[in-house]
Amino acid sequence: MKQKKEYRGFTRARKAAEETIRDPDKIRNVIDTALHMIGSTGDSSPFHDLTDRFRAIIRLVRAYINRQYRIVPWQTVVLAVAALIYFVNPFDAITDFLPLVGFFDDAAVLTAVLASINHDLNAFLEWEKSVTKAAEENLPRVVDADFEEISGESSENG
Repeated sequence: MKQKKEYRGFTRARKAAEETIRDPDKIRNVIDTALHMIGSTGDSSPFHDLTDRFRAIIRLVRAYINRQYRIVPWQTVVLAVAALIYFVNPFDAITDFLPLVGFFDDAAVLTAVLASINHDLNAFLEWEKSVTKAAEENLPRVVDADFEEISGESSENG
């Protein structure tokens, strides 16, 4: 059985992903642009159901490039970055000009990437939860104490 041929626009994004990952300025720009775009889609967009997973991909890539989370296969990072690049760049510009068609095209690519990296993304989310929990446990405890107010005047003993 033949494997499905990868969509041309995504193939370009995948090739660009490997180069982009190695350039801190480029990858940060892709992350910032993706965050801006996903924030501007709003709750009524066709991406509403994918928004949380898309944001998780962005956090995974950010944690990887910041060397906070490196327990992820290189192929997963490349696919995640390729999905971000595909989303932010007009490789599929023609379909993005048609109402809804461009959104569904992007959603289809994102869904395919999510299916491919689902296990690694879930592992990242578990790691993220454990880091958050550990940070919360290390917060200083608030102690309820009585206090006495001291006036600013000093008394002189004569």
